Amino acid sequence: MKRDETLLSMSARQGGRETTHRFFVSPDLLKFELIHFPAPLAHQMVRVLRLEAGDRVTVLDNQGNAYRVELQRVSPAQTSGVILSKVVPATEPLTQLTLYLPLTQREKFEWMLQKCTEVGAAAFVPLVSSRSLVRQDIQEKRRLERWQKILQEAAEQSGRARIPQLKPACHLAEALEAAYREHDLCLMAWEREERFSLRQVLQGRDHYERVAVLIGPEGGFSEKEVGQAVQNGWHTVSLGARILRMETAAVVAAALILYELDQR
Repeated sequence: MKRDETLLSMSARQGGRETTHRFFVSPDLLKFELIHFPAPLAHQMVRVLRLEAGDRVTVLDNQGNAYRVELQRVSPAQTSGVILSKVVPATEPLTQLTLYLPLTQREKFEWMLQKCTEVGAAAFVPLVSSRSLVRQDIQEKRRLERWQKILQEAAEQSGRARIPQLKPACHLAEALEAAYREHDLCLMAWEREERFSLRQVLQGRDHYERVAVLIGPEGGFSEKEVGQAVQNGWHTVSLGARILRMETAAVVAAALILYELDQR
């Protein structure tokens, strides 16, 4: 570190302030004591958040580590800071939960991404079923970029140490088979299930680390789709006696599963 940068850091520490701002960056930027923030992030820090030299922020590498960083040089074009400490936050669930969410109206789908990220979901798979409202352009680049941004902002806001993974969209038949191979437990939330509640199926299964949950579209799953899921090893479960909206069911299922199986 250069001498002037060291002096600036020492001066900033005397009058700096702790902030709650959190930012995900590439791990490559955290290899040295001094971190240089990308221009778009520097602009946000200065123009939007009004951060100043001496302020302390949390920087995350999306690998489970959090760094306390004290800002040194602050400008919209170039902002840098010194790493003061590194910790591994105990904010990530031990259970890796993947939600298979039916494509629907933009506002509803993005709301599910945001809220389920806050709850603790590890991954999302956009899904097309026979009754999905949205069935075209499922891999549109602008849409995927917007979803990625929503996941990152929700992870930063809720204190996550990792951004949930957004997996490629797929059709239900493909998802049913692939998910069973990749997870220890696969659950289908079905409003017509009368035998098994979510709690009953989860009892005694706290050793499962990778869990998938499938949420139905506004029109629900067809009998054929339910049959295909059961044949592929999925467990149909009830979320209660009341009929929930799709977006409500997604958040409720995620919260209940992590509550029952997780220790954080």
